[in-house]
Amino acid sequence: MTKGVGSIGAAAASAAAGGQLPLFLISFRYRNELAPLIERTGRRVIAARRAEAAGRRFIASGATIAVIDARDAEEEAVAACAAMAAAVGSAGSALLVIVDDIASLDRYLAAGATHYLAAPFGETEMRIALAFADRHAERLAGGGRAASVRAALRLSESEAWIWKPGDRMVTLSAALADRIGVATETVPMSMLFRLMDRESRRLAREAIDRLLSTGRSTAFAHRSRALGERLAHHISYDEERHAVVAWVEVDRRDDEPAGEDGDALTGLPAVDRIRQWVERRLADDQLAEPRCILLMLGIMRFGLVNAAFGRPTGDAVLQGVARRIERVIDRIGLEHTMIARTAGSEFAIALGAPVTADTAELIANRLVESVAWPFVSGDSLIPLSCRVGIAAIDGEGRRDAGTLFQRAAAALAAAKHGDTGLVRALDADSEAEAHRRNQLEIDLRRALDHDQIDILFQPQVDIRSGQIMGVEALARWRHPQLGELGAVPLFATAARSDFVVQLSTYVQQRALEVAASWPEHMGNLRLSVNVTAADIAQPNFVEDFLSRVDKAGFPRDRLTAEVTESGLIADLAGAAGLLAQLRGAGLRVAIDDFGTGYSSLAYLKALPLDYLKIDKTLAEDITGSTRDRIVVRGVIEMARSLGLAVITEGVETKAQLSLLAREGCNYYQGYLCSPPIDSGTLEAMVVGKSMSVVE
Repeated sequence: MTKGVGSIGAAAASAAAGGQLPLFLISFRYRNELAPLIERTGRRVIAARRAEAAGRRFIASGATIAVIDARDAEEEAVAACAAMAAAVGSAGSALLVIVDDIASLDRYLAAGATHYLAAPFGETEMRIALAFADRHAERLAGGGRAASVRAALRLSESEAWIWKPGDRMVTLSAALADRIGVATETVPMSMLFRLMDRESRRLAREAIDRLLSTGRSTAFAHRSRALGERLAHHISYDEERHAVVAWVEVDRRDDEPAGEDGDALTGLPAVDRIRQWVERRLADDQLAEPRCILLMLGIMRFGLVNAAFGRPTGDAVLQGVARRIERVIDRIGLEHTMIARTAGSEFAIALGAPVTADTAELIANRLVESVAWPFVSGDSLIPLSCRVGIAAIDGEGRRDAGTLFQRAAAALAAAKHGDTGLVRALDADSEAEAHRRNQLEIDLRRALDHDQIDILFQPQVDIRSGQIMGVEALARWRHPQLGELGAVPLFATAARSDFVVQLSTYVQQRALEVAASWPEHMGNLRLSVNVTAADIAQPNFVEDFLSRVDKAGFPRDRLTAEVTESGLIADLAGAAGLLAQLRGAGLRVAIDDFGTGYSSLAYLKALPLDYLKIDKTLAEDITGSTRDRIVVRGVIEMARSLGLAVITEGVETKAQLSLLAREGCNYYQGYLCSPPIDSGTLEAMVVGKSMSVVE
């Protein structure tokens, strides 16, 4: 075999940089490996494994270059060249064939190919070959004539539509009008959107916005409820018409845009594609060990960020993460890699041989550094962090993609929940721990149905009188095998499985129902329930929350909403308005855990509050150095100046309580009074009980 790149019929040409037009690819054996390599040259690939109607599909794609991969498929490739030659010629385009034996070049030349690239090759050779092809197409264009021909052919022969930004109407090709069953070829854009469900409409609008803002061709796909088919819309911007031009085809999951195979949001392949790629490499006995190393990257607490800043911003962040991952991998320069989004906020990065464990760890650390740079959304900076798990299959044992993905997921789980390190390579302990955590996520969804979540109450005590003035509702999980699990593992499990809002709603409802049944002598107790940033971000938050209160029959004027994780509230003005509505309905509002990473002075200033709750870490500090006491005193004085009462959590000693009383703290809760207790125990404690321990 001879390595090389050339123009059939021309010995040399200068290598021009490629544009951003789509590229049409037919690869009979190696599509999943070839498409990502081409994409790294800046192209958007429309990829297929079959040559059926190749000429029509090439014209419809809007591409100026067609690539046919003839490796291990000479006869099919020659036939495909012949089938596409007329379409390529009439459109003034280039047809590049990838060969593994240059002795067959005359066959491809006779069939209509204009350029060739000989294997073996890498990204550099591919980039140069495409530059030759680009130059060929530019010369044939003759001042735009061929481009106009391509556009005309595209609209006349394809199911296509054209839309000028700002217009309400869209022009359909005759074929598309016939498919969707309309008599006219000019229809409102809303008619196209009616073919889609709500989520698909959102993705379509985002794809069009992406095209208009970047100028890069893109695509979106949806299942048509009316037609009973899945349709793919490949869209690009026509400079001559100043319009968005799209061609539409039935999406048979065989010739989709390679960069959006299952993930229209990020443009990355879906998990099934990367699994196939990994499977092939693991099965290749010619590769050095390890044949493939898999990195699994997970964004920390993305569900809360998504809820706090809104879905569109969350989607933009995911797109940004995908681009950062691509840049890191490109800069490393490995020959065999693939990136995919495997879940909502998780990404897989497969590294093919030759690759070492040290290289994988280097890449993982660079990924962590890249994701850590804040994302900008309007006037907000969104801090982000990630963890990376690393896994390989070496030596004995099962060699399949499923096993490798399980091991990488286990390593990621260990990285997320370990005490140190943002990157974790798999070991036996982390694999077992990941299995345990996965089982917990499954168990949690059953826990609500089986009444395994208990509501406990921790007293809040008036420091001066020693009387219990209220309680905070807390959740405990009675796990059938593991026993009692506290709020930290409970809500951590919920966060991992995107179950936080459902769990929070359940805890609020149960706490309200229990408190509503208290006897008359507990009628003066206030009840505090936690409200998360994710809760506040839900549509109709105020109406739904007040509905739960009224349905339970608990008096609004005895309820306090404790806002947790306030630092994740993106729209402070909007949140302030919602909390003001709660106060207007008779509730009081507290900011929880002041002194942690989720609260700041900005939130005290912006949010309408009645109470400030000092985190237990500050309560512990008050018995420390003079500087520690000054900090606590400053917080209490600031709250008093703002007209807020102060509740300190985690008070465990009389010394802490005495110092807090001296500094002017109003209330406390903690083990000095009582741990969280059930409703019956609370009732017995409240009856005639004074809790004064202030000296």
